[in-house]
Amino acid sequence: MTPLPPAAWRTGALLGGPFAVAAAAHIAPAVTWLPGLRRRCFPGLAGAGRPDHVALTFDDGPDPESTPLFLDALDGLGVRATFFVLGARVVAHPGVAREVAARGHELAVHGWTHERPWRPAPVRDIRTLARAAAVVGEAAGRSPEWYRPAYGILTGGRWAAARRAGLRPVLWTAWGRDWEAEATPSSIRAVTGACLHGGGTLVLHDSDDTSAPGSWRATLAALPGVVADCRAAGLAVGPLAEHGPPTGRPAAPCTRTRPVTPPAAGRNPGAVRRGR
Repeated sequence: MTPLPPAAWRTGALLGGPFAVAAAAHIAPAVTWLPGLRRRCFPGLAGAGRPDHVALTFDDGPDPESTPLFLDALDGLGVRATFFVLGARVVAHPGVAREVAARGHELAVHGWTHERPWRPAPVRDIRTLARAAAVVGEAAGRSPEWYRPAYGILTGGRWAAARRAGLRPVLWTAWGRDWEAEATPSSIRAVTGACLHGGGTLVLHDSDDTSAPGSWRATLAALPGVVADCRAAGLAVGPLAEHGPPTGRPAAPCTRTRPVTPPAAGRNPGAVRRGR
């Protein structure tokens, strides 16, 4: 997680008092970016759900080149997912956003743009998130329920803005590191499997708007294998709307050595090797 720039700390030290309190209130919730803390202390924010289900989510769209290909792939797999879209991109590509909803997927809010929120700007946060929720709701034909802040950084300002917009913040329990230029279908499947478990929420990307150019192609190629791994482990795959509340004990920490794998002969199909 990117720390506050030194200039911000110097300014806080010089002004002290109210500024320091406001800065702390703004940045303190961002510690939920830490996956271990989030998983143990804030399972709802981590996206923990019922143990026989994996929530499949995509960030950073809609994209007129890549998103329709993901929709076709998901149709072929018989899977519905949650798409966290950027308000500015919904305005730029409204037809693609409407198509996501028309094909039975869930539209959710990823903010207006994909900027880092280190400087407190509560009025701007409220205004831009409300605007994003409005355009996403228009495309979906219903009010969105979920909000995932860019970079997974939930500041105090973003949290307050989400509450005001009637949105529920949710991050993830597993990712595929598919935004990297070096990502391949095999690497995405391996990283995903090492940290994914029943009740987990997986974040992938259907756009390279804020990722390495063309990185979405590796994600698209990895998608059938990721879904197959979940199903072989006895897990249903679907959107957050079908994820349900967490039940039972928290999942074990991600070790990156215990992937979701098909059950061996004689194993309980519902038993899953638990990762992050």
